Amino acid sequence: MALNKWFYPRKITIMALGLTFMLLAGFSFYKSRHLKEPVAISPGVTQVKTLSDYFSGIKGTINNANVYVLEGLKPGGTILILGGTHPEEPAARLAAWVFAENAVVDQGRLFIILSANRSATTVTRLGGGYPPDYTIPTPWGGKKFRMGDRWSNPLDQWPDPEVYIHYPSRQELAYVDIRNLNRTWPGRSNGTLTEKTCYAMTQLIQNEKVDIVFDLHEAELQYPVISTIVAHQKGQDLAAMASMMITGTENFSIGMEYSPEALHGLSHREIGDHTDAISLLLEAPEPFLDATRGRTDRALLLEGKDEFVVKAGKHGLLFEKIDENGWPVDVRVGRHCSTILQILELWSEEHPEKGVVVKNIPRYDELIDRGIGSFLHDPSRADSKRIFYE
Repeated sequence: MALNKWFYPRKITIMALGLTFMLLAGFSFYKSRHLKEPVAISPGVTQVKTLSDYFSGIKGTINNANVYVLEGLKPGGTILILGGTHPEEPAARLAAWVFAENAVVDQGRLFIILSANRSATTVTRLGGGYPPDYTIPTPWGGKKFRMGDRWSNPLDQWPDPEVYIHYPSRQELAYVDIRNLNRTWPGRSNGTLTEKTCYAMTQLIQNEKVDIVFDLHEAELQYPVISTIVAHQKGQDLAAMASMMITGTENFSIGMEYSPEALHGLSHREIGDHTDAISLLLEAPEPFLDATRGRTDRALLLEGKDEFVVKAGKHGLLFEKIDENGWPVDVRVGRHCSTILQILELWSEEHPEKGVVVKNIPRYDELIDRGIGSFLHDPSRADSKRIFYE
């Protein structure tokens, strides 16, 4: 049987189109994975370390994160802020960024990690339709950030096991959570990349004698642990008092939850169990993550407005309120900043010898009034020696 004269030309055309789409997609993935995020560090930053300074096994990996150190003239306590545990929760990372670019410490020490799981910032959730990046408007233009995922990039850690057995509890968890930084604490030195990352941070907490660890997060409105401080038992009184003070003095409310003793791998459980530090996890609302959402685009990420999530709320399917105003990123970042500041004030009053006094950080109302972009600095106008990249 004779072939149609268009058979080979059509086949070549289809192959050429397929190759073109592959090249375009590959270029997009490469750009996303290698997007540089400049940090114009605050004058309060006295040194910048990396996680490999605490555990050499992480050296040379994508997760050898920068550790920004701010030291006050007056001795006091030590605080660690973790941003980027789950990079698909951008307000958590941005709140830490506000501290890194603006904070000045009068007493004590402040350690900040912006990309706790840097690998997870280089990929987005499969099938989620996430944008690869987003831009925060600023007075000097815009600052672009990688979007990220909940799990480490499979390019950096693969394959997943049939069942993930947490170390050292031996608890069985979902297989994919072996790439979830908030399921692999306290980590292990001979484990996977994600476990080694947690191990390095555990070493940092122990070696630097950290008093409080803040692990910043966002949650979908259909998740019951939302708008809250999740506290290890060592920090329950501190978290409860902060919840009451914030609800009474700020223009938002925040609850307090106990860290479940039988659920392992999470920062609020394992840091408190395996180090002397108080471990607190902060959750802010993010409609971008809800299963009932509409189009998952940059506007939803930044504005937090979605008619489908609002409708779910009208049917009683949510654990947090939402209306036509949504949950803008400025509101979410403001919640984290005010909560951290309030907890530090209470801690410093109760433990003056271990106080940590931080200045130049906006509270909730100021962040909403001025926008987060007002607190992100133009790297082109900063001293090149004070620029670092995530």
